[in-house]
Amino acid sequence: MKPTELSVESEGEDRLAGLKPSDLSEREKQSAITLAMKVLAIKHRAGRRLSSPEETRAYLRLRLADYRNEVFGGLFLDNRHRIIAVRELFHGTIDGASIHPRVVVQQALAANAAALVFFHNHPSGVAEPSHADEAITRRLKDALALVDVRVLDHFVVSAGESVSFAQRGLL
Repeated sequence: MKPTELSVESEGEDRLAGLKPSDLSEREKQSAITLAMKVLAIKHRAGRRLSSPEETRAYLRLRLADYRNEVFGGLFLDNRHRIIAVRELFHGTIDGASIHPRVVVQQALAANAAALVFFHNHPSGVAEPSHADEAITRRLKDALALVDVRVLDHFVVSAGESVSFAQRGLL
């Protein structure tokens, strides 16, 4: 850290702890979102290890919250679960996206990934996985297993909540 930078940890205080969304103007709320995305992007940049499912969940919720159409992507990881890349692979409509296992396998091999965490949003606001979500996850897991790429999780994200397939025992 540069000597001129402030360190919240060394000061022992959290300058943002008392703030509520109602205390902020619309412009300040947008600035807070932008700042949060920058902080989370640093934690999810190439070479960083995924530190916790909760942190990844927060990152994905913030990243996908404003999407009006469904987006499916993946966190491509090396064999030590460090991030190689975060890619949005497919863009769809308000209630679905066509996912092609062949493209996912190609992207995993191109990234030299050893593992993947999938994510997609539900613009409806309901993060409950559909039967189609479960079926495509199984197909992707089977296709990737053929080339020794593990699927660690699949997050379904909405603005208000997210669901982890791994935590639900769906993987």
